[in-house]
Amino acid sequence: MALQYTHWTLDQDDQDLAWLTLDVADSRTNILSLSVLDEFRQILERFEEHTPAGIAIVSGKSRGFIAGADIKEFTEITRVQQALEKIYLGHSIMDQLDHLFCPTVAVINGFCLGGGLELALCCDYRVALDDPGVRFSFPEIKLGIHPGYGGTVRALRHLNPLTAMDLMLTGRSIDARRANKIGLVDHVVPERQLRSAARRLLLNRPPVHRVPRMAKLLNSRPARLVLASQIRRRVSRKALLEHYPAPHAMIRHWAEHYGDEEKMLQYEASSVAELSVTKTAKNLVRTFMLSKKLKGLASREPAPVRHVHVIGAGVMGADIAAWCVHRGLTVTLQDIRMESLARAKKRAWQYFRRRLKHRLLVRNAMDRFIPDMQGSGLGKADVVIEAVFEDRNIKQDLLASIEPKLRKDALLATNTSSIEIEKLCDALAEPARLVGIHFFNPVTRMPLIEVVNGVQTRREVLQQAIDFSRQIDKLPLPVRSMPGFLVNRILTPYMVEAGLLREAGIPAGEIDLAAVRFGMPMGPLELADTIGLDIGLHVAESLDLAYGFGIPESFRSMVEAGKLGRKSGQGFYKWKRGKKVSPIRKPSPKHSESIQNRLVSRIANEAVACLREEIVPDRDSLDAGIVFGTGFAPFRGGVMQYIDSRGAADLLATLGSLQKQFGDRFRPDPGWHELIAEAG
Repeated sequence: MALQYTHWTLDQDDQDLAWLTLDVADSRTNILSLSVLDEFRQILERFEEHTPAGIAIVSGKSRGFIAGADIKEFTEITRVQQALEKIYLGHSIMDQLDHLFCPTVAVINGFCLGGGLELALCCDYRVALDDPGVRFSFPEIKLGIHPGYGGTVRALRHLNPLTAMDLMLTGRSIDARRANKIGLVDHVVPERQLRSAARRLLLNRPPVHRVPRMAKLLNSRPARLVLASQIRRRVSRKALLEHYPAPHAMIRHWAEHYGDEEKMLQYEASSVAELSVTKTAKNLVRTFMLSKKLKGLASREPAPVRHVHVIGAGVMGADIAAWCVHRGLTVTLQDIRMESLARAKKRAWQYFRRRLKHRLLVRNAMDRFIPDMQGSGLGKADVVIEAVFEDRNIKQDLLASIEPKLRKDALLATNTSSIEIEKLCDALAEPARLVGIHFFNPVTRMPLIEVVNGVQTRREVLQQAIDFSRQIDKLPLPVRSMPGFLVNRILTPYMVEAGLLREAGIPAGEIDLAAVRFGMPMGPLELADTIGLDIGLHVAESLDLAYGFGIPESFRSMVEAGKLGRKSGQGFYKWKRGKKVSPIRKPSPKHSESIQNRLVSRIANEAVACLREEIVPDRDSLDAGIVFGTGFAPFRGGVMQYIDSRGAADLLATLGSLQKQFGDRFRPDPGWHELIAEAG
């Protein structure tokens, strides 16, 4: 007979094995909220009184095991003591599970993240579904903290310390086969064998996995101190201590406290509690909630897309096609040049081999990546994406020529990065069906898609584009159709200002160092080289016509000289085999503050203008677009959050000072006065 709780169901079979199923009520995913943990504690107390022959923890959700703790509850924390109480509750429950007097197994059928992975590590065994959708990770570092339910102790108990530290410091996810290889999972099996594999483990009780002897040597105190120093240097290149304290706390935790699990648990709790109330953690949690907001724009039950047709096999079109295939779709890729299709196919194969790794999975992906010189896929596709050169006339002619060949219910989208949708739909017999789906470069790494809503675009077409974006695991941001939309419009004056700083004699390395010290993932001039100076110049020219941003003469002269950045081997930097050649002299941080003021003031001023013009619906949408579309310092929570933190009046005064010094490109937008009035 099954015992039914709000979130858990307990079944005991005729072999006295307890099957404990988590199916969180009113939620698409399993999360460890306080109510879920409280019920779990009650069930564990029952097991302590009446111990079964074994316990299997399974998920009642088809999409995953456990996605971690309830982030919303952490947003309510304002004091260290509050955080400690929540963490101690989690610790006590995980300890109960860890010390049960019967074998336990976690049966993992999908994503197993954060607190979910910490729970699984409390079990004696872990068996996982053999499927690419099964992912394991400790994403806490991306929220400004580190594992806090005993994960720092149990990850190091089961894994090589270098592997464990890498997982906890990067937050990256791994698939089931990789998890099995490193010792995180005991068995990886097909779906039909999941329960039987769990049953065998509980009944046969094989020896529990322990770390190999080499891991014990690496965990010795002398080795830890040396390795921790090396890891700290590597982490500091991307995560400065003053911006991201959590990874540095994690390294110190391992170096100083490993060997005494009780002390490690105590330090883990106090460390996470202190980190959870920092500005960095609050802003990173805000960023996470912004991503959830964009994900929530999708329909509950959208019509699934199976076939995408992409026109244009340049780098952008090829990468869009490869990404869609990687997300499980069939793609036909059309181009008038066979050599372009051949390059795109080779590029896709390299991407699949790097990401999928297994030969059979790579072959299956390549079977769904179909070069289509004749455009045979046009009439069959659910979604058609135009991704040709950023030229209004070329795009108009193409859209007019393909419209009669499309299915009436197919989504027709343009990947334009700056041209208003209204200027492209003139050539269509049915202009209301055209929508912008603007991917960012590189497609395989940038999470955002701007879904561009023209004045003529039907509401259901916009929703269809949003649903498609979510199906391929991108974050859809609806934006108003204006030149440059949101991201390129805000990014362009920032890049222009970097070019003007360079023309004033400041070395490229010093400009980029100032931007990175502010928190940008890459400096503006290195970014220009990476995008391609020719592409950047083309976008800047079109936006200069609309907004008068101006264009540094050096941009034009470099493009005319063939210095296009990384792809040509020379731009603001020298490049060799796709990698930047570092200058012999290290850049000086001497002028960092003044450089940051000029760069960031241009971003903030244009952001305020976009908000005033309602390019996006609200401040949160603007921050989401800038963080996920440009990588704007995530620990600052977005540009509007940065303005609030620094003070709108202070930034307005800075703009006024810069305007007097450098001219009207720093003229404050009228929207600043409204911001200051709102701030009281």
